Amino acid sequence: MEGVIDRHPLAGGYTISRVIKGGWQLSDGHSEALSRDPVADMFAFVERGIDTFDCADIYTGVEELIGAFIAENRKRQSPWPVRVHTKYVPDYDTLGRLKKGDVETIIDRSLARLNQERLDMVQFHWWNYAVPGWVETAHWLKELQQAGKIELLSLTNFNTEKTRELADAGIDLATTQVQFSLLDPRPEKALLGLCAERDMHLLCYGTLAGGFLSERWLGQPEPADLSNRSLIKYKLMIDEAGGWALFQALLQALETIAGRHGTSIATVASRWVLDQPRVAAVIIGARNAAHLDRYADLFRITLDERDREAIRAVRSQMQVPAEDVFDLERDKDGRHGGIMKYNLNAD
Repeated sequence: MEGVIDRHPLAGGYTISRVIKGGWQLSDGHSEALSRDPVADMFAFVERGIDTFDCADIYTGVEELIGAFIAENRKRQSPWPVRVHTKYVPDYDTLGRLKKGDVETIIDRSLARLNQERLDMVQFHWWNYAVPGWVETAHWLKELQQAGKIELLSLTNFNTEKTRELADAGIDLATTQVQFSLLDPRPEKALLGLCAERDMHLLCYGTLAGGFLSERWLGQPEPADLSNRSLIKYKLMIDEAGGWALFQALLQALETIAGRHGTSIATVASRWVLDQPRVAAVIIGARNAAHLDRYADLFRITLDERDREAIRAVRSQMQVPAEDVFDLERDKDGRHGGIMKYNLNAD
């Protein structure tokens, strides 16, 4: 299996696997379908070429899990080379009151949790643009980078306008992590162009819409009640795109393509995202290593013009939100923002 997962270069010779193991699904209270031995699972991913991990300071317990893996990895005679991308997400209620010391405290905590001397990548998020301070906070992160505590600075869930403001303010950004899928094309509106202009790349989550883009939902009636917060989030994107009937048409098109390539709907959907300009990697939210071998399929298949035209035919009927990346989710009183959790960074 070695070598089947493609790699992508970022800034300064820093390379990542084009499939990143996500960490949100491992956070405390997220799901009961977790691995009994998440550290062993992490070794299984790395052994198959998925050696880049995504987590966050606000994913309860996840930095510690990855830190335990890093500690075990160091004990090997030949440790696996691993990249860990975490996030700095200040609590909503602290915005406007942050000091540099507050930022450094959280970064130091991530270093301790992850058993690292330097964080490979920190992805910065700011909940509310109406509260000033994100540019100043980004400069504090840059100072911590210059002090050797961070290798690469990046963003998560910033829209195009604010991403440009940070870049114009002298913040060197390697990537931005955003939701991007066949159901959520918002990065195409402007962010992809900015990334090309500033030599940034996208790290994409939600490419499978929480599992909706799979055979499991093909031919199924529209769900009336969803208790899983992830499914609620992505069902809202199905509604934004045009509703359940159009979503079923998309699944049918993807199933036909998957049949031609001997693969799955999920693989076709993820391959489409990987083929988009400036996309460095997709983040997969695997709770365990049960279906690990299927990710090699992403680099076995090539979507041809017939496949792309079939996808375009359905996408041409789909609606695109007027808002830019993550702007729908920023409205705390709206359908998208109302399911978010905003204050998770307190000790």
